[in-house]
Amino acid sequence: MGTIKIGTRGSALALAQAYLTRDLIQKAFPDLTAEICIIKTSGDKDHVRSLVSFGGQGVFVKEIEEALMEKKIDLAVHSLKDVPDSMDDRLVLSGFLKRENPCDVLVSGGKKFADLRPGATIGTGSPRRVLQLKKMRPDVHCVNLRGNLPSRIEKVRNGEFDAILLGAAGLNRLEMPSEISEVFTVDQVTPAIGQGIIALQSLKENSMAREIAEKISHRETVIAARVERHWMNLLGGGCRVPMGAILEVDGNAFRFTAYLADPQNGQSLRMVQRFEENALSEQAHACKALDAFAKTFMDACHQKGIMLPSEAPGTEAIAAFWNTEH
Repeated sequence: MGTIKIGTRGSALALAQAYLTRDLIQKAFPDLTAEICIIKTSGDKDHVRSLVSFGGQGVFVKEIEEALMEKKIDLAVHSLKDVPDSMDDRLVLSGFLKRENPCDVLVSGGKKFADLRPGATIGTGSPRRVLQLKKMRPDVHCVNLRGNLPSRIEKVRNGEFDAILLGAAGLNRLEMPSEISEVFTVDQVTPAIGQGIIALQSLKENSMAREIAEKISHRETVIAARVERHWMNLLGGGCRVPMGAILEVDGNAFRFTAYLADPQNGQSLRMVQRFEENALSEQAHACKALDAFAKTFMDACHQKGIMLPSEAPGTEAIAAFWNTEH
């Protein structure tokens, strides 16, 4: 069949995800050679500032998308949570690999969250995580933290932080599950939209790449990815206010957990809705049940004085989040 070029960031986690994609492709298409191409993104060049302050979600995908459109690569491998709610019309999310554990976890050298010292310092670059942690323990002190996983973990080992928050998926894919001190449930810390999912992106016109991505996709993950991203669009897009949502299989049905917070006043809302199996599908935009729940959720947000993403003045409110102490 020839060669397919896979574009990825160069971090250890990104490469692990690219290698997994390559292995699945070569298993499904033994006559095809999969070549990995490393692309440096804006997010890889600045490890200090908060992501929102210099571009938000798109900082980890912009240059890779450009390589797709310039036909330097055939298939891009992304962490779905890094992919913005909108993209160039020439591009499409053509596949989703089986979801890893989507939960957020505490890395603290073995201590549980409840056992951390009063006023413990916790590192995380996510306002979504900060506001949910502070709901459980208002005394903890949260500090903006970026960088690759090993460098962040080292800050706990050397005592710079009492703990940090990470995604379980990244630690599992890097074969570092022993670093996990506690796994938060989705009702304690609702994950980011798409967390734990590897997304495959291609040009719409590249039928071979689309066929390959669809072949190695996992059906239940495809449904979750489409539903969660449709939810993000219903509320007005991502990266403007702290938000999370996750669709989980629950017997013969689905359990959907949604979270939204106002970065200015700290008010938040979490709601759970159960959907019958036939109420949701890969064509998430056609799911009337999800649309109805979105209206209920948004009405409840307004009652609590929570700003919706569609009402946010760009990314200014969330960009200013770290200007105050948390």
